Amino acid sequence: QVQLVESGGGLVQAGGSLRLSCAASAASGRTFSSYAMGWFRQAAGKEREFVAAILWSGVATYHADSVKGRFTISRDNAQNTVYLQMNSLKPEDTAVYYCAAATAARRTVVVGTSYNYWGQGTQVTVSS
Repeated sequence: QVQLVESGGGLVQAGGSLRLSCAASAASGRTFSSYAMGWFRQAAGKEREFVAAILWSGVATYHADSVKGRFTISRDNAQNTVYLQMNSLKPEDTAVYYCAAATAARRTVVVGTSYNYWGQGTQVTVSS
């Protein structure tokens, strides 16, 4: 069993920045490991969408076109933590942001169905 806890959400003005964190842990006595970690978001009344993903090995990162150049995903394996640095935020970035973990290799990491563990989500609100 894997637990994911997001933090760092909040209210920010357009053009501002936030950094989301996702702390991962495994059931007692186990070492956390994953194939990939991802961030997804869901705005009110809309479907969940992919934001960014990173292979736990760190050899590759993926970002949705809508956030490229503004958001950056990174990880700290020693801390079992994944980050999402969000700069130049726009009102359309307002959503609940979810962290997800894929514990086995997948063909793709940009779809939610590739992930088997999810956090509770953290609200990000960008005011205009």
